[in-house]
Amino acid sequence: MVSIDDRRMLLTSKEAAERLAISERKLWQLTKDCDIPAVRIGRAVRYDPRDLIEWVERCKAPPAVDS
Repeated sequence: MVSIDDRRMLLTSKEAAERLAISERKLWQLTKDCDIPAVRIGRAVRYDPRDLIEWVERCKAPPAVDS
C-alpha cells in the first residue's frame, strides 16, 4: 500500500533537509550555489526527491584504485 507521503511529488525545505540529515541553512546554501535544484512556486521553494537522490549519488566518493 502506498502512503500519502510516498505520493507527494515535492518536499518542503524542512522535509528535504531532514531526508538529507543536514540543516535547513545548509540546504539553502546548496540551493543558492545551484548544487541542489529547487522548484519555485510563487514564494514557495520545494524539492523533488529524485533531485536529492541524484545529488547524493554525485557526492559519493569514487572507489579507491589499488596501485
